[in-house]
Formats: sequence, structure tokens, C-alpha cells
Amino acid sequence: MSELHHECGIAAVYHLPNRGRSNLAPKEGVEQTSRLIPRLLLDIQNRGQLAAGMTTFSSDRNQLIDTHKDVGSVAEVFQLNKREDFESLMSEYAGSAAIGHVRYATCGKDDRSYAQPFERHHIEKSKWFSFAFNGQLANYPELRDEALKNTDFHLARETDTEILMHLICQELKLRESKGRPDLLELLSSLARRLDGAYNIVFVNSLGDMFVARDPLGIRPLCYAIDGPLFAAASESVALSNMGFLDSQIRSLPPGTAIIIQDGKIEFERRFAESPKRAHCFFEWIYFANVCSNLDDRSVYLTRKRLGEELALQEPLKMDHDTIVVPVPDTAKAAADSMAYQLNVPSLEGLIRNRYVGRTFIESVNRADKVRAKYTPLPEVLEGKKVLLVEDTIVRSTTMKALVSQIRERGRAKEVHVRVACPPIIAPCFYGIDMSTVKELFATRFMSDAELTPEIEANMARAIGADSLRYLPISAISRSIGLAPDSLCQACITSEYPTDAGRRLYQLACDKVEDQSGSTGRTYDAPKVVLTRT
Repeated sequence: MSELHHECGIAAVYHLPNRGRSNLAPKEGVEQTSRLIPRLLLDIQNRGQLAAGMTTFSSDRNQLIDTHKDVGSVAEVFQLNKREDFESLMSEYAGSAAIGHVRYATCGKDDRSYAQPFERHHIEKSKWFSFAFNGQLANYPELRDEALKNTDFHLARETDTEILMHLICQELKLRESKGRPDLLELLSSLARRLDGAYNIVFVNSLGDMFVARDPLGIRPLCYAIDGPLFAAASESVALSNMGFLDSQIRSLPPGTAIIIQDGKIEFERRFAESPKRAHCFFEWIYFANVCSNLDDRSVYLTRKRLGEELALQEPLKMDHDTIVVPVPDTAKAAADSMAYQLNVPSLEGLIRNRYVGRTFIESVNRADKVRAKYTPLPEVLEGKKVLLVEDTIVRSTTMKALVSQIRERGRAKEVHVRVACPPIIAPCFYGIDMSTVKELFATRFMSDAELTPEIEANMARAIGADSLRYLPISAISRSIGLAPDSLCQACITSEYPTDAGRRLYQLACDKVEDQSGSTGRTYDAPKVVLTRT
């Protein structure tokens, strides 16, 4: 099976009638509200660079909801560099409400059919809908096998997004005798069947919309309202850049939804109990835009505190040849604060080619892509003792290539790697592209899942560094400012917050122990049967 799941970004806008005026609404008129979607998606482009799309609603056209999507960046898909083409597109898809999506680069197949939103046509308005999804259903194998027990059913794609579309269809069919669908009831029913991370934006041809966040709050989701203009996005930076005040922007609580029907908006309606939280810590240290605030915690300040934690445990003696160099861009805040605490310079010894995508999500020829992506500066690095700060090491290919470049092209005297994260020892089944045990760098050295100085020394030799230091697990919750039991830290602790996640981890470990030498992803086993415990 192909890679199924991904880390993405979602957005939604709606112009609500009879709610006064907003300086943020498009000056072109209510039906141009949809043109805000490309702008929102640009600000969360860090969450997905393979495909983008939007669905808009307008009661004044035959296609009550209509979808535009394709493979490519936001600028490519929406023709942002071609003014006439962009205006033509915005005119064709003009609407008072819209949802949007950006998709990450190695999920499913690289074709338009995997791009979101997913639209489902139907002659009944209440069953004609479109939705976009950010997350990963850990119980996808169960849901897939359950659906395919019916020989009349067929899945055209190997993705949990299609499963979710069919589940929504089933829920709408169950409620067809009740007229206009009760969206809160629909979400409550879905929540009983879904295990994992799922943020959803939904619009139908009646003009109904919902924005929902899963009961664990694994992935971030923010919203704001200014007079008649409602907007939601995966990250707060998109709303801030649109012009919403900080006081207007809120994180949607886990297990709640915002529902718009008949021109009326209901905030934070609870559709599922949320007795615990499992916010993905990786959002703060890597994925999210450094300008964002997620669940009232600043991404920048979190990374700054991670750097302070690195400085507190630094064993090397600082001298006039010591410099701190960040791996751009997500490690810069940590590197700067570490250097400040150690009273040494933080210098940009690596320059990033910003037209090359993130190597974390690329699975072929990573070393070559690293060489194309980063240029070491000998005038900064030559003869120096370099403390190279990175946000995380997943597979180690990137770091190994960087250390080599800094030594050979940069002519550094020493290279000491500092990682603003604990070792990644377990796969993620909630939306990040690392779903096998064997691909993880740290698991090759940490058989008993305990880090020692000797193990760090072995790791340093493996990547060609003079030394390597990770942060302890306890530094994560301290830096974010949230209790450990409100974070999902499964990839650094192997303790998963859901039943299906725990079963998939056991399956992943079993594949490592399998003497057949299988290297496929956890989901690759055909027709996996997973029983509930």
C-alpha cells in the first residue's frame, strides 16, 4: 500500500448576514469572501507543499458548491503570480463561504485525485457536500476492512480521507428522514467511530458549515470572528495576517465544533467528551510557523526555551573559537537563545535555498537534496568549534550530510550536534510521515529506550560529529508550558494516547522482529486485522 497519511493544513471563511461590518471582509462584496482562502492557505503553506484546493458556496450559481484543486503550491494552484488568471479564478469560484486545504508532499499519490477538499455531488442539497481533513485515522485499517466487507463497496484511493467521506455519507443517509442534517449529531456519531487525529472543515450546498476538532486536540485549530466575517485555520498566524486582533483569535477546544446554519453561528458546541488532551508537541518544535500561538502557547517562546534548556546541559568549555550555528529555519530560535545563555555568537553558517522543500518529508536521495538545500559559509565556519543546533533528528540522513558539508566545505575545526528534542524512538500514527520503527535513527542505538552518554557518543560517530547531545523528555513540557499528560509525546516515549495507536505500535515492533526483513510501513501489511483491547 502507498503512504496513506499526512500532516496538512485547513482553512474556512464565511460571511454571515446581519452582523454589521468588518474591515477585514473583501471590499469586492460578500460573494468575494471566498477569495480569502488562498491568502489563508499561503500562511499555512509550511504544512503542505504538494497540493492545494478550495470549495466555495454560492446560492447564486448552478454549482452551489464548486471545488478547485490541483497538485502544486498555493501560488501555482491559485495562479497568484498571474493577476488576470487569479482574478478569473476568483470570479469563477466566487462565494460567500469557502473551505481550503494544503497537503504535504509524500502522502498517497502525487495526483489531483488525492488533493483536497473532497467533494461529493448529490441531487439532494443536504447530501451534496465538500470537506477537508487534517490528521490521520489510526483505525484506518479497521474502517477500511469494515467498508469492504460489502462487496458492492469500492475504495478508489488508499487514503483515510476517502473513508471519512464515506462515513459522512452514511451518517447523512441515516438522517435523511429528518430534513436538514443535525451537524452536531453527525459529528457525535462520527466521533464514536474514529480513533486518531482529525480536524475537519465542511460545507454543503445548503450553505451549512462546520469546523471541528477531535476530542484529544492532537492537531491545532484556531478561529476568529469580526462582525460578519468568520475564519478558521490550522494556525493562528493565518488569522493574524488577515488582520484579526489577537483578542479575537481563539483555539477551538478539543471535542467541539463551530456550526453555521441558516446564517446563524454557534460557537464551541461540544460533540464529544474530552476528558484528556494529547496536543502534538512536534507542532511547537518543528511543524508550526514560528509566529503562531497554539492552544495559548507561543511557538517562538517554546523554541526559545528549548535553546535555554540546551545551554543548561552544555558540557563543552566555551572559547573564542566557539560559535552556535542553527539549521535554518526551525532551529533558529533555539540556537539564538542557547548562544545568548552561553555568551557566544549565533551565526548563520548555513544558508538555506528557500526554493527547495523540506527534506523531512522526502524519501528518495535525501543526501543530494540536503546538498542542494544548504550552503555552508567557510568565512563563518573555518577553524571554528561549531555547536550545530537542530530541532530534531528523525532518519539522520540530513544531519549526516550537514556535518560532512560543514567539515569539508565549511572547513570547521569541530562539529558538535545539539538537538532541541529528545530522541525519536517510535513511529507517529497521527499525521506525521514517520510510520516505521526501522527508519528511525535513534532506535538503532537505543534498544532499551534509555539514552546514555555512551549511546550519544555512538550516535555522534555515526553522523560524523565530534559529539551529540539531546534534550531530556522533561524539557518538552517545561518549554511548552503544558503538563506532560496533556501532550502527545508518543514518538519520544512510545506511549500512545489512543487504542488504535497502541495496536499499530505493536504491529510496527512486530514487523521489526519479523525475520523476513520487511521494510514496508506499518500500514503496508495487506488486510491487517486489528482487534480492540
